[in-house]
Amino acid sequence: VQLQASGGGLVQAGGSLRLSCAASGRTFSSYAMGWFRQAPGKEREFVAAISWSGGSTYYEDSLKGRFTISRDNAKNTLYLQMNSLKFEDTAVYYCAATRGASWTPGAMNYWGKGTLVTVSS
Repeated sequence: VQLQASGGGLVQAGGSLRLSCAASGRTFSSYAMGWFRQAPGKEREFVAAISWSGGSTYYEDSLKGRFTISRDNAKNTLYLQMNSLKFEDTAVYYCAATRGASWTPGAMNYWGKGTLVTVSS
């Protein structure tokens, strides 16, 4: 499966952005999907994940309540709604797919190119 993230940009602190991840192929619905981010000088970290059906979601604890992951299998698209953005949310955001049940970066099978989110303070 090929993935392409989009929707990043410059936003003021307190604002919102919605990221999208378009997937090619007819097997999108068979993959669990995740969002990760990597800030300058830092390692890539887990943000959120969603099961293949969309019935289960998982979040990095500090992001619960501000970020919402969702998917539309009919459109082969993954989303990340980000609200109340903070300066420290500035990073390149990546979408990824896995057939496993682990959300570590090393466990993901496919990665999209990232989209840059910059939050101004």
